[in-house]
Amino acid sequence: MPFFRYVVVLLLLLPIALFAQEDQKTFTVRYTNDILKIDGILDEPIWEMAESAGAFHQYFPSDTTLAAQQTDIRMLYNNTTLYIAIKLNTEGDDYVIPSLQRDYRAGGNDNISLLFDTFNDGTNAFLFGMNPYGVRREALISNGGSGRDNFTTSWDVKWQGETKLYDGYYVCEIAIPLTSFKFKQGETKWRFNSYRFDMQTNETSTWIKIPQNQLIYSLAFMGDMVFEKPLGKSRTPLALIPYTTGLISKDFETDASESKINFGGDAKVSIGNGMNLDVTINPDFSNVEVDNLVVNLSRFEISLPERRQFFIDNSDLFGSFGSQRDANPFFSRRIGIAENLDGETIQNGIIGGVRLSGKLTEDWRMGLLAIQTEADEANEIASNNNTVLAFQKKMFARSNLSFLFVNRQTFDEYDFLEETDRYNRVVGLDYNLASANNTWFGKFYYHQAFAHDIGSRNASGGFNLQYNSRYLNFGLNSNFVGNDFRSDLGFVRRQDIVAARPFVEINFWPTRGKLNSHGFRFNPNAIWRPTLDYQNTDYNIFSSWQAKFKSQEEIAVRLFNRYTFLTDPFDPTGTDGGTELPGDVGYHYTSYEVSFQSDRRRVFSYSLEPGYGDFYNGTRFVFEGDLSLRLQPTVFISMGVNYNSIKLPEPYESADLWLISPRINITFNKSVFWSTLVQYSNQLDNLGFNSRLQWRFAPLSDLFLVYNDNYFVNSFMPRNRSINLKLTYWLNI
Repeated sequence: MPFFRYVVVLLLLLPIALFAQEDQKTFTVRYTNDILKIDGILDEPIWEMAESAGAFHQYFPSDTTLAAQQTDIRMLYNNTTLYIAIKLNTEGDDYVIPSLQRDYRAGGNDNISLLFDTFNDGTNAFLFGMNPYGVRREALISNGGSGRDNFTTSWDVKWQGETKLYDGYYVCEIAIPLTSFKFKQGETKWRFNSYRFDMQTNETSTWIKIPQNQLIYSLAFMGDMVFEKPLGKSRTPLALIPYTTGLISKDFETDASESKINFGGDAKVSIGNGMNLDVTINPDFSNVEVDNLVVNLSRFEISLPERRQFFIDNSDLFGSFGSQRDANPFFSRRIGIAENLDGETIQNGIIGGVRLSGKLTEDWRMGLLAIQTEADEANEIASNNNTVLAFQKKMFARSNLSFLFVNRQTFDEYDFLEETDRYNRVVGLDYNLASANNTWFGKFYYHQAFAHDIGSRNASGGFNLQYNSRYLNFGLNSNFVGNDFRSDLGFVRRQDIVAARPFVEINFWPTRGKLNSHGFRFNPNAIWRPTLDYQNTDYNIFSSWQAKFKSQEEIAVRLFNRYTFLTDPFDPTGTDGGTELPGDVGYHYTSYEVSFQSDRRRVFSYSLEPGYGDFYNGTRFVFEGDLSLRLQPTVFISMGVNYNSIKLPEPYESADLWLISPRINITFNKSVFWSTLVQYSNQLDNLGFNSRLQWRFAPLSDLFLVYNDNYFVNSFMPRNRSINLKLTYWLNI
C-alpha cells in the first residue's frame, strides 16, 4: 500500500474525540522537615497528619465493587525524600512468597506496586513494589503500559523499604530519594496509581478503578498526588559503577584455553531535571542470565529479549519503532554479537558507548545512543560505530509522534569488507495512538533504509489500530517490508511482504458460576509477496475459545488453518544434511491445540499445552508444559518441557525434538541468591549448564560467580566450559 494512504488514514484519526476516565481521585502529599526511620513501625506522630489514599477497587475477580481487603496509603516528603506508609489488611498470615530475590514477578503472590507518572504524560512511569517479607522490586513502564512488552524490571535504583507483619494486616514503610525519579522543577502533582495482589482472598485490587479488559498497569487509569509545596530541583548524584572480572574458559572443539582479567565500568550523570547521561567503558555482560532456548520450526530468525542493563533505561525511545513482529529498525541485541567465518554467532567486544536520554521539555523526549564495537579481523568482523537518535513529541492526551535515525558504519578500511557493507542507515517516523481511556490504540509508521547500491524497494511501513472494550475487541494490523529494506541494527524477520492481520474478539463476563470470563477470537492473517506478482504465499486462519476461572485457572482451545508456499527448499526438522521439502510448492495444513494453566497460588502449579494436526505434507504432535514447586520463601523449582514429534513421508525427514529445561532458584536471604538452569536441546545438539551465585553485599553492588558448561548431546562430549568471577560496586558521588 503506498505511503500516502497511511498518511490519509493517520490524518483522519487525529481528530478522534478522546475521553478521560470518569473516576478521578486525588490526595495531598504533606511536606515535613522530619527524617523518618524506615522500620515498618508507623509510630511517628506525623503519619497521623498524612492524608489517606484508600478505597481500593476490586479488579479481580470482579471490577464492579470495592476491595474486600482494603489498603491505606499515606505519603510525606521533604527536600530529598518521598516517604510512603502502606497498611494492607489481610485474612491471615498465609502469604504466598515464592522468593526473596529482588525484582520478583508480581502475579500469583502477595505484593503491592506503586506507579508514579512524574511528567503527567500517561506514557512513562516509575514502579516500586514490595511484598510482605520486605522484598523489593522496581520497574519502568513505557508506551502507556499498553502491552506486556512495555514493562521491564531490569532497571535498578537505590531506595529503602521495610515491612512488619501484624495480626490481620502488614505494613510497608518506604523511603525513595527524589533523585530516583525524574520530574520537572516546580512540579506540584504527579499522576499515581497502585495495585495489589492478595492471594488469601484471591483478590486483585487497584486504587483507581480499572476495567478487567485493560492491563492492570495501564497508565490510562491514574489519579493525582498533589504536593503541598512545589518540588525543587531534581539532580541525581554522579554514580560510578566500576567492575572487575576474572575468566577461565576452554573450547574443547579447538582445544583453546583462555584466562584473563578485565576492568571496566559505567557512569551515570544527571543533566537537568529530565535527562540522563550513561557512559560505559569495556562493558562485561558475563553476569547476565542466559537466554531460554526455544524450538524454532520456522524458516525465519526469532528475537530474544534484551537483558543487558546498559540498554534497558529509556529503551522504549529506541526499540519500540516499526513492527516488533516483522521489521523493528533497532534491536539492541544486534550490538555486541557477530558471525564468524563459519556462520556461527559469537560475541563481538564493545569498546565503549554513551547514552543520553530522557525529557527535554514537558512534551519532548530525546534519546541518543552511540556504541563502538571492536574489530575481529581473524573472523573478518569490522569495527563499527552504532548510533541511534530518537525524538518523541507528545500529542493529544497520550499519543506521540516519534522520529528515528539509525546508523551502522565502519570508518576503517578492510580488505574483506564489501562496499555495500560499509554503512547502513534507517530513517523513519512513527505515530503512536493511545486514547485517554485506552479504548483506541495503535500506531502508524514509515521507515526508509539507505546503503551503497541499495535497491528501490527500500522502505517499510504499516499501521496497527485496535479497539478495546469490555465485550468487543477488534483491530487491523497491516504492514509491508520492501525486498531491499535493510536494517543491520534491527530485527527484520523477512523482506518482500505485504501483510494483513485483522482480528475480532467477543468476551463474556458471567455474574454467577466458576467462570470469571470467557470469549471467542477470530484472527485470519495473510502475506503476499510483491516481487512474485503479489502471490499469496502464507495465510493462517486462527480461531480460539479461552476462559479464565475465578480460581485463577485458565483453559483455551485453538484451531489453526494454515497455508504455506515454500519459495525455497526447507527442512522443518533442521536435520543436518537432511532431505528438504521442495520449493515452489504450496501446503495446506490444519492443527489443534488445548492449553491449561493451573492456579499459580498453589505450592505446586503446572501448565499443559498439547497439540496435533497436519504439518506441511505430514503430521506433528507437540506437547509443551511447565511444572513449578514452591518451597517458600527459599526454594523455587521448575521444569519446562517442549516435545515435537514430526512425521513426514519418505524421503523427507522425521524427527523427535526435545527441549527440557529444569531450573532451581535458591534465595538464602535477601542478599544471597543461587540459580541453576539446565537446558537440553537435541535440535541444537547441546546440553547446557548455567549456575550463578550472586551476593548483594551493598545496595546495587554485587559479587557474581558464574559457571557455564556445554556438551554435545549425541556424543556427550564437552563443547566449552567457563567460570567467571565478577565484582561490581555502585558508588554515588
